[in-house]
Amino acid sequence: MKLSVIIPVYNEEATLAEILRRVREVGVHEIIAVDDGSTDGSWAALQDALAADPELKLLRHEANRGKGAAIKTAIGSVTGDAVIIQDADLEYNPEEYQALIEPIEAGRAAVVYGSRILGGNAASYRRYYWGGRVLSAFTSALFGRRVTDQHTCYKVFETKLLQSLPLRETGFGFCAEVTALLLKKGVHVEEVPISYQPRSIGQGKKIRWQDGLRALWIIARHRFAGPPNDD
Repeated sequence: MKLSVIIPVYNEEATLAEILRRVREVGVHEIIAVDDGSTDGSWAALQDALAADPELKLLRHEANRGKGAAIKTAIGSVTGDAVIIQDADLEYNPEEYQALIEPIEAGRAAVVYGSRILGGNAASYRRYYWGGRVLSAFTSALFGRRVTDQHTCYKVFETKLLQSLPLRETGFGFCAEVTALLLKKGVHVEEVPISYQPRSIGQGKKIRWQDGLRALWIIARHRFAGPPNDD
């Protein structure tokens, strides 16, 4: 199975070279990095990476548009059979890709989430941990399907399925939106335990409490709206 990796990048100059090395080291066929209007040296770091790895695909937003927008920009360039989202920091470990794609290779699932909850990991801040648990419980209750970590970065999709979804969210709301769209379509989301090395706000963590409130609204809106469409 050919695996593609989408890496949204916003002001991650300090960790870019290392995460790109780790992703390539596990034998990924296609890496698509999208600089989302970074104001630090991220774009220069990506260009340096391209010089060393000509197969790397680089895309760029002139201004910051959000994680969801970066993912949507990359989706059209994906050529792999499956695609995974990888943050540009070092919180998630690419060595776990094989465990994440195994359910898809085995034909058991078209979507796999890497669950930090099932992995029994430490949390960076209690408010993030409990906020995430509330979001996941809310999602599970509304759609009648158990999801323990709906806002995890590690989401793996059959490419054709991801490309078929009418995604609109441009920010961190991508996670809530894609989960709601999948569950509303009746798609089984398999979860696999993963490890997690949380970073602090001082180290660059960007998600905020407002993103959690928006996620709740997105989940509810999709649950009670009409069927998904492509308009």
